[in-house]
Amino acid sequence: MSDATFDFDVIVIGAGYGGFDAAKHAAEHGLKVAIIESRDMGGTCVNRGCVPSKALLAASGRVRELADADHLAGFGIHAAPVRFERQKIADHANALVATIRANLTKTLERAGVTIIRGKGRLEGSQRVGVREVSGVDRVLTARDVILATGSDPFVPPGIDTDGRSVFTSDEAVNLEWLPRWIAIIGSGYIGLEFADVYTALGCEVTMIEALDRVMPTFDPDIAKIAARKLIDGRDIEARSGVLAKAIRPGSPVQIELVDMETREPVETLEVDAVLVATGRVPSSKDLNLESVGVETQRGFVPIDDSMHVLVHGQPLPHLWAVGDVTGKLMLAHTAAAQGTVAVDNILGHGRTIDYRSIPAATFTHPEISSVGLSEADAKQLAADQGFELGVVRSYFKANTKALAELESDGLMKLLFNKSSGEVLGAHLYGLHAADLIQEIANAVARRQSVTQLAQEVHTHPTLSELVEVAYKQAATAVGA
Repeated sequence: MSDATFDFDVIVIGAGYGGFDAAKHAAEHGLKVAIIESRDMGGTCVNRGCVPSKALLAASGRVRELADADHLAGFGIHAAPVRFERQKIADHANALVATIRANLTKTLERAGVTIIRGKGRLEGSQRVGVREVSGVDRVLTARDVILATGSDPFVPPGIDTDGRSVFTSDEAVNLEWLPRWIAIIGSGYIGLEFADVYTALGCEVTMIEALDRVMPTFDPDIAKIAARKLIDGRDIEARSGVLAKAIRPGSPVQIELVDMETREPVETLEVDAVLVATGRVPSSKDLNLESVGVETQRGFVPIDDSMHVLVHGQPLPHLWAVGDVTGKLMLAHTAAAQGTVAVDNILGHGRTIDYRSIPAATFTHPEISSVGLSEADAKQLAADQGFELGVVRSYFKANTKALAELESDGLMKLLFNKSSGEVLGAHLYGLHAADLIQEIANAVARRQSVTQLAQEVHTHPTLSELVEVAYKQAATAVGA
């Protein structure tokens, strides 16, 4: 199956989850594959994102649980004052990163993938230049090339970072120190997760959001109920509608705040540290995309649903892109799915990807998750297609398992087509919301109707009954 006229059948630039899945899938199907990585194998998720942050959240979550005297007293439990060692929590995260990175590397090696350590770039059609860590620069040929270079934290103009007192999530996952007072710029999932970690470990947090409400990317109803516990119930001062115009590292760190609309000065804050959590930008500028005529859109590489890179709206032969660099859904599991789809298309098995069915989660305590359409987008779809939108809510406080855990703070909102019953999306906040969302994601992927789903039996007593209750409520409204 391999094509001897090229050095490789497939060259993947970038070894994050998108590149990893693409390379592994291609090698398992008999293709000769190389993967090029200039930093650590595993990309952002393994080294600077999902993996270490979840380890920190797991450890700090235990601290929070043991320190919550009122919650434990509800079970009749009285614990001694909680002690923790910051360095050992950091070591736990670092050890997990090393394990996952090693496992990922061994998996590729066992599959027969050639791993090249260096910085890759395009050198025209089906040609990839690589400057290896040794300094050697060479050009390789491949029948197909997959771009999977990921993204980096976005630092807005006016903010100076030093990696110590002003830093991004890349540095925060190392947990090198615990500032007494830390400001977090941004209230998306990164800011929320680190606020969860820092407050559990005794830090005071000021959350600064430029938009007019905190948690602006979340469903408004979910954000409202979640904020009561995740923000209002903790040592967090949340400020919205204010912009961090300038941040200067030091001791203390100085933050110049201005009104988002008028740009008039509000105040200057002095804090011990600042975490900049203002989103991510694609890592595409060093790919030499101009050599094949590709024009990025705000740095993102344009693709179609088969992962073909586009030039003037048309697919470019033999060039593909996956993961954060495409700007579709900047999630590790999205990248992995895109990687597999790209390779299937290279193999001649026509496949596309269904972004609506890909779930997202924020691993706070409790968690937040979502899949499918937002309520605003669902309303627009209903208006465009002439159907009535159905919305039902299912509450954790009515769930036996949640009550047994004394964790009944939570809500599930289900969106569906009242004519056909098709599930359009769901938004959750509550205990294990990140796990619960998968069932709804599967329903969205299959375009299933709540009338069918309402007949499925769920285990009692489990949190999954929240989904069952929502399906049954929705089924009664279909065709009504």
